[in-house]
Order: sequence, then C-alpha cells, then structure tokens
Amino acid sequence: MRFSEFQTLIKELYFEKDHTRGIKGTFIWLIEEIGELATLLKEVDLDDKKISEEIADIIAWTCSIANLLNIDIEKALMQKYPNKCSKCNSIPCKCE
Repeated sequence: MRFSEFQTLIKELYFEKDHTRGIKGTFIWLIEEIGELATLLKEVDLDDKKISEEIADIIAWTCSIANLLNIDIEKALMQKYPNKCSKCNSIPCKCE
C-alpha cells in the first residue's frame, strides 16, 4: 500500500469524526498516542507488538491532521526527503 492510499483510507474511515473534533482535538489524540509510545519505550523489556501498534496509531492520527488541512503527506514527504538528505544531498546523510 502506498502512503497516499493509507491516507485516503484514513480519510474515508474517520474524516467526519475528525472534522467534528477539529484540528486541536485531533492533535491532542496524536499527542496521547505519542505519550503511549513514550511509556512503552521506557520499559526495560520492549514489547515490539505494542510498540508497532502505537507507531501505526501515530501515523494514522498524523494522516487525520493532514486530511483536515488538505495536505498530501506522500507529496510532502517526497519534497522534504527527495531520496537523499535534503541538506547535504547524500545517501547516507553526512551532515554533522
């Protein structure tokens, strides 16, 4: 699945709820998911399954915010990270 396809899926599933909640409310949900990931990462024994679920939630909530702002994440990613470091133009990055 391309990132744009996932973003479209999230829009189809949740846009009405996200729109009703608004950007601030949706952002708060994203921050809560980041907090849940932070809690998991502090554990001595990392639970890969739970961590992967939180990462998926973070990406989904990020898509929700992008949808509310009409931002194409796949396009934004390619502009910011054009298959090389956007600062030093190297692969791998050689920035100091």
